[in-house]
Amino acid sequence: MHVNMLRLRANGILLHISSLPSAYGIGDLGPEAYRWVDFLKDAKQGFWLVLPVNPVTPENHHSPYQATSVFAGNPLFISPSGLLDEGLLAREDLHDTPHFPEDRVDYPRAVTEKRRLLDIAYRRFSTAGPSHDFEAFCERNSHWLKDFAVFTALAERFPQTSWANWPPPLRDGHRDEIDRLVVELRDLVERTKFCQYIFNKQWFRLKRYANERGVRMIGDLPFYVGYESADVWSHADLFKLDESKRREFVAGVPPDAFSDTGQLWGNPVYDWPEHTETGYAWWISRFGRNLELFDMVRIDHFRGFAAYWEVPGDHANAVDGKWVKSPGENIFRTLLRYYPFPPLIAEDLGTITPDVRELMHTFGFPGMKVILFAFDGDTASNPYSAHNHVRNSVLFTGTHDNNTMRGWFENEATEEQKQRLADYLGHMPGASEVHSDLIRLAMMSVCRLVVVPMQDVLGLGSEARMNRPAVAEGNWEWRMKMEQATPGLAEHLARLTQIYGRA
Repeated sequence: MHVNMLRLRANGILLHISSLPSAYGIGDLGPEAYRWVDFLKDAKQGFWLVLPVNPVTPENHHSPYQATSVFAGNPLFISPSGLLDEGLLAREDLHDTPHFPEDRVDYPRAVTEKRRLLDIAYRRFSTAGPSHDFEAFCERNSHWLKDFAVFTALAERFPQTSWANWPPPLRDGHRDEIDRLVVELRDLVERTKFCQYIFNKQWFRLKRYANERGVRMIGDLPFYVGYESADVWSHADLFKLDESKRREFVAGVPPDAFSDTGQLWGNPVYDWPEHTETGYAWWISRFGRNLELFDMVRIDHFRGFAAYWEVPGDHANAVDGKWVKSPGENIFRTLLRYYPFPPLIAEDLGTITPDVRELMHTFGFPGMKVILFAFDGDTASNPYSAHNHVRNSVLFTGTHDNNTMRGWFENEATEEQKQRLADYLGHMPGASEVHSDLIRLAMMSVCRLVVVPMQDVLGLGSEARMNRPAVAEGNWEWRMKMEQATPGLAEHLARLTQIYGRA
């Protein structure tokens, strides 16, 4: 059901799947995810926001924003307990599971263990005879699944190198040569399809459980895609690449107060005439997949649909880039023909130009506010101050890229910011209660939806931060312990929800 879900006041919590408790080194779609949904229901939280659920790689430091496919699900999120229930694992298969830390994701060991278990499950599945359900899934998702499975198999066949360095027939998508090699790699291709089939089954089972309890799922759609992905390999004509499939231009941001040379992100940029030629078919398919997986979708770097900063691929910094206009209005008008009321949230943080505002206004997309930003400069005129909020907005206490509220207060806030906070609240909070004061302030806001990261709900410090954008290592690792989500905490959140009319 894709309707405007922000007609009423509501609230929710940001907690990525990887941050859930689990005995297998990383959060997954198993029993603890269902317990988490029960907590959300008891806390009267109407929404659960997750980060992108696509496959990640160690080469990209497991960032969900640099996935190998924007259509596929992350096999690390497959629950071994669910495989046990389906008879694809036996209890003795789980006896050798190592002991993992409870509060951090141990990616190397989690990858090894999940791969071992998925190999066992796939062998058991493949020897059980034909599955009509599996075949129907593959057929229904063939527009992305086949290419992703082949790309994954080829990446294993040619490890330690970019797909741009594959033999030219494979690099350039020559079907005869690919089909010949796929025969040799058939087991890898089918295993990848199997993992996606299982992810889909487990995902939609959990989503149905959440929806039946009044909890809606919000996903996250990055504007850009990773270069080392099935998306770029299989749709190279949709990106600005040279004849050798290298990036002619890359994405970034121009120089600003934070950097004299700007930022180079390295993502390939879009060849818009090619997208227009196809009627934006790839974008419609991508939105469709996300609107299938989620009840609502947040668009990361929404401003890219108006214009983005494009830098020549051989430049060492972003100084000599240029703004390139995007056909965002045409894309969304086309999307409306397929999804008349797309439930989208526009991430409009940072320096936003009038063309971005006009695009949001044209389609009625709600933007974002962040309460932590309210204490930079004059609170009277600051658009993030609670009294300046607008109804058609989603208010976050902080995002996955920010420090936690307590971490900000203890380690980042200047004395001036602390004083503005004290003046605004009417008292100076201590480090142990600043999260409670700011959550209550957010709940009072006129914004129709308030989203609080679980780390802020728990009042955790910098040790629980999810991502440090300027640091490559050690991100995406924080995990919650289930005993932290107590009945008392759920009762407290439910009470706040009722007081501020968000139930």
